[in-house]
Amino acid sequence: MDDTTHNSPDTSGTLDEALERLHSFGPERDGWLSNHAPMAVEALVHRGQAPGVHRWLDHYRAKLEDMPDRFTEVTPDNWREALGDPRRIADWTAYFERETADRPWREVLAEWWPRLLPGIAAGATHPVIRVGHCVRALLASGENAPRVAELAHGLGYWAARHQPLPPLSPLAPATGAAAALDAVERVPDQSGGIQERLGQLTGFPVWPPRPVTDAEHALTLTDAGPTRTR
Repeated sequence: MDDTTHNSPDTSGTLDEALERLHSFGPERDGWLSNHAPMAVEALVHRGQAPGVHRWLDHYRAKLEDMPDRFTEVTPDNWREALGDPRRIADWTAYFERETADRPWREVLAEWWPRLLPGIAAGATHPVIRVGHCVRALLASGENAPRVAELAHGLGYWAARHQPLPPLSPLAPATGAAAALDAVERVPDQSGGIQERLGQLTGFPVWPPRPVTDAEHALTLTDAGPTRTR
């Protein structure tokens, strides 16, 4: 497949129509399962499948729940205490709607992604993925009200579900992602979702100042003793 054929900017208006349909709904259902629709419709349009978007949304509609009620307003003075509070999903969305109305969306994003990055595991990473889809649409097809509103929804979801890792003991640098994963001990309680499991982590390999060779990695394993059972 010629990728360039299917990655042109959307001129049909379908994405904007779909986003407007979705913005009365919340980012989750059943208490914690993520609403995939905003990401899915952007991907469909991006891949040249705009004609099927509304039909897909009609089928997905049964999985959507209304936006939760507001709890307490998020402000520039209290945002830190509101970070990671899922009761405030609607409050965070409203906050970013105000922010993106008052300032360019790039400026808001540049200010907030470093603040939110430590909690990238939020919602099993769905919020940051949603933000990524939205930014791609903004860059590819330009700025307008539905796309900027989608950024506010994505950032609001990320802030409300913000989930930093627990304090971790530094482990020896690994040669790559697979080796780093192998070095992490298996969490003892395998029940629950990502929130419960991440909270059980105790250590993680540090980022090396330069790539670690296989020989260096083998030496650290020898120094550490027998391989731990995961």
